[in-house]
Amino acid sequence: MSSNLPMLGRHLAAENAHDLARTLATLHPDCEFYDHATQQTWTGHAGAEAHYRQHWQAFDVTVERAPGQISFWQGDDVYVAQAVWRGAHIGEFLGIAPSGRQIEQPFTVFVRFRDGLMVAEEFFYDLASLMQQIGGPGIAALDALPFRNAA
Repeated sequence: MSSNLPMLGRHLAAENAHDLARTLATLHPDCEFYDHATQQTWTGHAGAEAHYRQHWQAFDVTVERAPGQISFWQGDDVYVAQAVWRGAHIGEFLGIAPSGRQIEQPFTVFVRFRDGLMVAEEFFYDLASLMQQIGGPGIAALDALPFRNAA
């Protein structure tokens, strides 16, 4: 178990409460956020604030671990986890007006730590699935794929 586990717990509690001050208190001043699905990058506390505001204004979600999802520590300073965002689409996201629809979006995150604080988060998720859940434009070619589970 990592010595950074308590910090991770404080961060997740603050993030799920949408408490910006407490969330920023868990972040290193040189923090970086990478959303690979949208190809966005944010740096520093000002960037982190923009990242959280963008997502919290668009989604009323909490981060949870679903049954069967895994997580592990790589050494003491890297945490990798599968998790899920659960909640509702409450504000504009990527030009899509709030639909009020419920979402359940699995993702994978890589978290790095420095000086006892979180210094980086990298998110990987299926943007097409998220867009479908909120009522955005889909990818027509996906509908024809065999073995597709498009709930």
